Amino acid sequence: MKENNSFREKRKQHDLKLIEAGKIFNGDKGKKPYFLRDKNNLNGIWLPKADLLMNSKNNFYPQIADEVILYFALNSISFHHLEGDTDVGFCIPSGHTLSSQIACLNHLYPLRYDKEAVLSIAKQINSEIVDVMQIESDTFLPGFISFEVISNIDHLNETKGSQKLTRGTMCTSVDALIYGKLKDDNKIIIPIEWKYTENYHEDGKIDKDYSIENRGKEKEGKGNERLHRYSDLINCSEQLSWKEDDYKSSVYFFEPFYQLMRQTLWAEQMIANKKTETTKAEKFIHAHIIPNENEELLQYEYPVSMKGMKETWESCLTDINKYKIIEPKNLLANIDKAKYQTLINYLTTRYWNDNE
Repeated sequence: MKENNSFREKRKQHDLKLIEAGKIFNGDKGKKPYFLRDKNNLNGIWLPKADLLMNSKNNFYPQIADEVILYFALNSISFHHLEGDTDVGFCIPSGHTLSSQIACLNHLYPLRYDKEAVLSIAKQINSEIVDVMQIESDTFLPGFISFEVISNIDHLNETKGSQKLTRGTMCTSVDALIYGKLKDDNKIIIPIEWKYTENYHEDGKIDKDYSIENRGKEKEGKGNERLHRYSDLINCSEQLSWKEDDYKSSVYFFEPFYQLMRQTLWAEQMIANKKTETTKAEKFIHAHIIPNENEELLQYEYPVSMKGMKETWESCLTDINKYKIIEPKNLLANIDKAKYQTLINYLTTRYWNDNE
């Protein structure tokens, strides 16, 4: 069997060692194989038990576990669950150790009430930011970072009839949001998309064209709905520069660009409709948090463009300065080391080590 040296495989093996050594996961020894597609694939990802809330909590930095779950429940936010995860419901976090949502929360949630720490993060994204503000769209436990953020009103036409947007599921949500003020006094939103071990060719999605997807027996039903939903918004976008008469099978409808397209439109519409939004801003910068070692995501030559991820996406943008890729460790480079030494030790052991 050909050895799998992918970033995901290295992280899986690393987590397995931590689990077996009784580290990081509160000594949780329960592990089960997570298989991508093939039940006989021995390269499946391992994770602590996710059968009970107590086990899933072990996936978090211990100091935040209880409050994260409370924050999600009070604000009606859905946790992400990967295919194959135990069916534990939207209010129970995933036990999957490679979950990017869990990684995002472990990095950012411990800092969300600390204005200086969040400002240091914001400055890593845009050095012109001079202040950060509390995000009032969180009805409960508001802080300077919000998670799984949606707009007040469905500007992207993603709901039907009397449906309402639900944070974290079935609509465009951003993993995290920071709300800042620039030197020129303009307010800025920073939508953050967090990636960990994701890549779309190993996941079997590289050839998935979201513009032609069927709905049951209705040929291309979902695809046509998406084209109808987003095409006019793309045409009117100032940031999305790649314009076509017909966006069917265009770069915008293949991952990871499909997600980036929707989040770009989301940010533009938040600004265009700021009168109806709690978080009002004049500008935005889109932050993509990705480990440098994830070459399967960053360096893969995407069939839709025959280029890498960054080069492909920047070719779709009018202003590349509104999009920034940052390494997770670098994002937190300027937080108070003495104040957050315990957190830094945790993140270093679990996420930032040499991926051996």
